[in-house]
Amino acid sequence: MTPVAVAIAIAAATFLSTVRGGAGVEGVLTLQRTFPIDEEVELDVIKARDRARHARILQSFSGGIVDFQVVGSFDPYVVGLYFTKVRLGTPPRDFNVQIDTGSDILWVACSSCTDCPKSSGLGIPLNFFDPGASSTVSSISCSDNICASIVQTSAAECFGESNQCGYSFQYADQSGTAGFYVSDILYFDSILTTSLVVNSSAPIVFGCSTSLFGDLAKSTKSLDGIFGFGRQDVSVISQLSSHKITPKVFSHCLKGDGNGGGIFALGEVLDPRIVYTPLVPSQPHYNLYLQSISVNGELLPIDPTVFTTSVNQGTIVDSGTTLVYLVEAAYEPFIAAVNISIHLDPIEIAAAVSTSASSIISNGNQCYLVSTSVAEIFPPVSFNFAGGASMFLKPIDYLVRSGFVDGASMWCVGFLKASNQGTTILGDLVLKDKIFVYDLAQQRLGWADYDCSLSVNVSLTPSKDEFMNAGQLSVSSSSFLSTSAAALYIFVVILVNHFSLPFFYFI
Repeated sequence: MTPVAVAIAIAAATFLSTVRGGAGVEGVLTLQRTFPIDEEVELDVIKARDRARHARILQSFSGGIVDFQVVGSFDPYVVGLYFTKVRLGTPPRDFNVQIDTGSDILWVACSSCTDCPKSSGLGIPLNFFDPGASSTVSSISCSDNICASIVQTSAAECFGESNQCGYSFQYADQSGTAGFYVSDILYFDSILTTSLVVNSSAPIVFGCSTSLFGDLAKSTKSLDGIFGFGRQDVSVISQLSSHKITPKVFSHCLKGDGNGGGIFALGEVLDPRIVYTPLVPSQPHYNLYLQSISVNGELLPIDPTVFTTSVNQGTIVDSGTTLVYLVEAAYEPFIAAVNISIHLDPIEIAAAVSTSASSIISNGNQCYLVSTSVAEIFPPVSFNFAGGASMFLKPIDYLVRSGFVDGASMWCVGFLKASNQGTTILGDLVLKDKIFVYDLAQQRLGWADYDCSLSVNVSLTPSKDEFMNAGQLSVSSSSFLSTSAAALYIFVVILVNHFSLPFFYFI
């Protein structure tokens, strides 16, 4: 509001008060400046306020940033997963949850869980969500429309006696969980500019798990739950975007070296090098049209129909999987091509030796004893997708260091033969050290090589005419794991809705 407008408004209010007073009506209309006249205000702060107000008026989303932190590593010998922290309930409690693009539901262990781990080999305290301790929690009944929509799109069931909308499902590694759905508040600090931070919240539906089995029930790498970012309506990204709280796009950049960490954003990371390929429509996961695989620039002799998407077949991108799983028809040619490239005889592989590497089978896995840098002797690889988009992989993107034998480094192939004969799964091993953008609005997925310890540009508006340099932000009011600063990067979220909540970005 300009000074002239303020003056006019004050004059009008004074006049109105006088008229009302003369008519025997007592009352005074007092106006105050949003920004005090004796204080300097940055233009970005004013723009951020106007953007949030316009979003409320138009019931669209604006822009802002929230500082979350990503921890973890792709290395299966260290952590083998990436996770972040969410705040749920009133009063809010913190929960460490794995970031998983291969599933849909955000769930945390419930206080009534009897077989949930009580400690974690990751060195973090485990917390349990207690519905009775939150003043804002509400249950989801079987007759609730939300439950009906969940039943149609994902694993859900109704418990007859309690009339609670529940779930029971299993992950690809045969672990699983069961419990019931609740609605409660998700809290975060929304940063509209580098100097304007707003405490924000939004109600979401998530799972309260009362039972775990398989690896989830083990304490080795146990967390409080899993943060599903899948394509179904029950995922947090779908819930928030359907209410115009966030854009229907998210991004991540997972750091592969050092202590790991990275960036995760509800919003679109911008980089001119990003290449896009279409998502396969009408699929529950992030399925891509993988067309071929090349080793050292040569196409492998693989029938492309083995990658065709069907009921039990296809290629999936999944941040909740550590390694890569290739269908057998692709795995065998891949191993043979790598061996030939480093001058190992594929016929007598057990005894084959080259000047720089020798083959060894360790725990059933193809490994190599290497006396020099793997970058010097192992070939480049590329996965080729529809639309001319190729994912180029260096040796460290398909090999995993697994120790030393007789003074030589042992490197094992991180591509394994898929147990599900028709499904190829691309896990963190090839997702690391790259920007990945999941654009659900335009049904495409993009990537580009990137140093994930650097900052990234995140789009603040649908037209992309504004962006926030996210990696340089360090505003955070919450504590996290006691890890070196290099391991902790920003998990940014943009949040605004028609009830005047500001936008949030997760990075």
